[in-house]
Amino acid sequence: MDGTDRITDRAPEAVFLHAVLQDLGAGVITVDASGLITFVNPWAEHLLGRPRERMLGRDAHDLLHRRHDGGAVPRGQCSMRAPLRGGGSAELGSEEYLLRADGTTVPIIWSTTPLRVAGRGTGMVTVFHDFSLQREAEERAAAHTAALEALTGRLNLVADVSALLMSTVDASGMGHRLLRLLVPRMGDWAALDLYAAGSWEGERIVVRATRDGERPVALEAPVPSLPEEGRRPMERLMSGDEPVRTTAEELAADPDAPLAATHRVLFDRLGGRSAVVVPLRARQRSFGMLTVARAGSAPPHSDAEITLLSDIGRRTGMAMDNIRLYHEQRSVAETMQRQLLAPLPQVGRLRMAARYLPAQSAMEIGGDWYDAFRLSDGVTALVIGDVVGHDRQAAAHMAEVRNMLRALAWDHQEPPSVIMRRLDEAVTHTSDAPMATLVFARVEGGEGGPWQLHWVTAGHPPPLLVTAEGDTRFLTGGHGPLIGMSAVLHLGLSWPDAYEDLPPESTLLLYTDGLVESRGRSIDLGLARLRHHAAVLTRRTAGRTVDDFCDELLARIDPGGDDVALLALRMPAAGAGAPGDASPPPPPQSPHSPAAPDRAAPGSTREHPEVRDPTRAARRGGPTWE
Repeated sequence: MDGTDRITDRAPEAVFLHAVLQDLGAGVITVDASGLITFVNPWAEHLLGRPRERMLGRDAHDLLHRRHDGGAVPRGQCSMRAPLRGGGSAELGSEEYLLRADGTTVPIIWSTTPLRVAGRGTGMVTVFHDFSLQREAEERAAAHTAALEALTGRLNLVADVSALLMSTVDASGMGHRLLRLLVPRMGDWAALDLYAAGSWEGERIVVRATRDGERPVALEAPVPSLPEEGRRPMERLMSGDEPVRTTAEELAADPDAPLAATHRVLFDRLGGRSAVVVPLRARQRSFGMLTVARAGSAPPHSDAEITLLSDIGRRTGMAMDNIRLYHEQRSVAETMQRQLLAPLPQVGRLRMAARYLPAQSAMEIGGDWYDAFRLSDGVTALVIGDVVGHDRQAAAHMAEVRNMLRALAWDHQEPPSVIMRRLDEAVTHTSDAPMATLVFARVEGGEGGPWQLHWVTAGHPPPLLVTAEGDTRFLTGGHGPLIGMSAVLHLGLSWPDAYEDLPPESTLLLYTDGLVESRGRSIDLGLARLRHHAAVLTRRTAGRTVDDFCDELLARIDPGGDDVALLALRMPAAGAGAPGDASPPPPPQSPHSPAAPDRAAPGSTREHPEVRDPTRAARRGGPTWE
C-alpha cells in the first residue's frame, strides 16, 4: 500500500489536498524544522530535474539554493529559511536560484510559509515557479527600454546639435557650444581643430569634463604646426568621409602616425585612452577635425556612437560651409552697400554726418539712401530717399533713382519742384524701379549766412529742424506724391517748392521711415519720440559734434527691423566764414561715413563759384532761375 492509499483511508479532505499538490502547476517542497525535505510534488521534480527519492531527507538549502552563477549561498543569508529561524510570517521573493540536477540554475519566484501541526511549528512549505520566461521577458524589455533611451538620447543630441548649428554664424562660438553638448555625453573631452582656407594654421578649441558636477572647461590654442612630411597623411584623413579610431597607446608607440603630431599632445595633457576623429567636410571643402575622447575605465565608442559622431561631423561641416557662404555674401553685400552710399563733401563751415543701419537680414542691403553733393551753381544738395523693397534688387533700383537725381540736379539749374517732375518722368519711362519716397533740398546762402533751405518732399517723412536752443519743428511744406506714382497714374500732381530759414548753429535731420516707424510703433509716435530725443540731446550736448549727435540719437531711439538712413547738417555760427571773420573754424568734418573709405565725395575736386545770396528773392517767391 503506497502513501496515496494511506491518505485515501484516512480522510476525504486529505485525498483532495494530496490531489491538489500533485497536480498544482507550481513546485511545492516541504521541510521539517531542521530544513530536511519531507515532501516534493511532481512539478517540483520537473522544474528541478530531480526525482523525489533523491531529494527526500536531504537538506533543502545545501542541495538546492544557489546564486545565479551556481555559487553557494551562505546559510545565514538565506532569505528562504526565515520561517525556520523563528519568523512567524510568510516570505516571498523573485531573486533566488535553485540548482537543477544537470548543474544549471533556474530563477524562481517563490513563497515560504511556516508549517504548523496542532499549533506547533513543524517546518515550512515552499511554493515556487520557474521565473526564467518572465526574467527573460523583463531583460528583453529592459534591453529594449535601454536601447530606446539610448536612441532617444542620440536623437536629442542630434536635435540639440542641429538647433545650435542653425542658430549662429560665428564658427568659434559655435565650436565652444558644440563641444559643451558633446562633453560629457559622448566623451571626457572633445576638441575642434578649425583650419583656415588653404592653410595649415588655425585654432583649436578644447572642452574637458570636470569633477563634482562642475561645468566643462573650455580651452583655446593655435592648432599645432605640422611638419611637411605629416601634411599629406593629414590631407588624406581630412578629405575622407569616414571617422578614424585612435588610442593614446598607438600614438605614443608610433610618432610618425598621421595623428601623432596633432593629437598626442591632447592625450598627454588631458589624459584618455581612446578617441574618435571625425573629418569636417562639406561641398568638397575641408574645415578641420572633431575629436571626442574617453578616459579611465570607459569603453571605446561603440559603432552606434561612432555613426552618431560621424553624422554630427557632417552636420558641423555643412554648418561651417554655410557660415563661409554667409560671410562671403555679407562681404559682397557690405561692399555693394558702401559703394552705393555716398561720401559726404566738405562745404565751407557746414558740417554733415550720415549713418546707415541695414535691416536685420544677412544681406544687409536695401533701398534706403542718403546723398549730399555740390551742384554746378555752388549750392549744396541734400537727399534722403527710400525705394520700395529690402533686397539687392531694391538697392539696384535705389542706385538708378539716385544717379538720375544727381544728373538732373547737376544739369538743370531749376527749382527742386521742377527737378522732382523731371525725375518722376525719367523713373517712369526709363527705369523699372518701383515707387520711391524722397526729400530733395538745396542749402542756399553765402559764406557767413544767412542760410535757407529750399526743398520738396515726395511722400517722405518731413525733415526735422532743431535750433541751438533745442526748439524743434518738422518742415511739413513742399509735400507732393511719391516718385513713380503721378506719371504712371496720369494724376497731374506736382511738388510745391518750400522755403525755411536755417538758424545759426541749428541742426537739420533728414531720415527714412525706419527711424520713426516699426511694427510695434506707429509713425506718429515715432515722430514724437524723434522730436523729443533730438530736443533733449541738443540741450544736453551743446558744443558736441554732429557725429556725436547722430550716434546718441540712434542709441536712444534704437530702431530695429527696417533699414535706416540718417543725414544731419549742422549750420555754422552767425557770420562764421564771412569776409573779415577771424573766429576759428569748427572741428573738421568727421571722416566717419558708411560709404567706402577710398571714395571721394562727388564734386569734391571741382572748384565751385560762390553762390549769390538768394534770401531776398526767396521771400518774394523764390530765386530767379536762369
